[in-house]
Amino acid sequence: MNQGKRGLIVSFLAVPLLLYGVFVLVPYIAAMVFAFTKWRGLSANISFNGINNFIKLSNDSNFLNALSHNGVALIVLPVCIVGLALFFAFLFTQGIRFARFFRITFFFPQVMSTVVVAVLWSFIFHPTIGLINGTATALGISGLKGFPWLGNASTVFPAVLAVTIWQAVGFYMVMFVAGMQNIPTSYYEAAKIDGATPWVLFWQITVPLLWDTLRTAIIFLAAGAMDLFALVNVMTNGSGGPSRGADVLSTYMYQTAFTRSEFGYASAMGLVLLLIVLGISLVSMRLTARDSLEF
Repeated sequence: MNQGKRGLIVSFLAVPLLLYGVFVLVPYIAAMVFAFTKWRGLSANISFNGINNFIKLSNDSNFLNALSHNGVALIVLPVCIVGLALFFAFLFTQGIRFARFFRITFFFPQVMSTVVVAVLWSFIFHPTIGLINGTATALGISGLKGFPWLGNASTVFPAVLAVTIWQAVGFYMVMFVAGMQNIPTSYYEAAKIDGATPWVLFWQITVPLLWDTLRTAIIFLAAGAMDLFALVNVMTNGSGGPSRGADVLSTYMYQTAFTRSEFGYASAMGLVLLLIVLGISLVSMRLTARDSLEF
């Protein structure tokens, strides 16, 4: 019986594992090999150049600029998204009116394609016909009339981060709501009898009992902060913004490979990005680890 089950399991897993190996593992391994070569992608001439690509990366100002933007996202996105999602989740579990409607409304951006979101917000940020500048002008804020949010090096990346937060908050809010609804109400009732304020209820009961969900969200967001490719690429028309003000590692890697045909150098960036994401994930898991609470 056990042998029959084993054969059935193997037969079901064989095709998915084969597809995963061909379309995921093989490209990963090939990229790691190409990271140590000089290759233009379409050429049959591949020359091994050791660690020269990585030495070049350490002196590449555009690469360091993109890396710094990912570093900013790594701090801003988890803090803002988790903070806002926690706030709205706690608010919508307190029995306020139309809570279900607000949950659906907040979650709606998550079901939209990232490309659609990027195009939508590109119009909202438009300097002449955009909703933001139009509203500001209608309110008498003349300083924003015609202001190019995506055409200014100092505002293009904050705009991308704002859109990322807008799109992601609803998903994590729903995740936190589900976790909060599993917390026994008797804990809150007992604390209220002892005179606990809503703030104390949140920090002393909700957050500790929701920690496993919070930990998962932080790890996902930390890893996701190293991507942002679709939003940046669409909202800046593939340029990374004026003076590369919104460039991130994934967009710079894409430009290096498919615009400049430096596939070996781009593969080196990809390997560095992979190591950074793995490192961030491990550090996040380590820093957020704590004993699980049972209830």
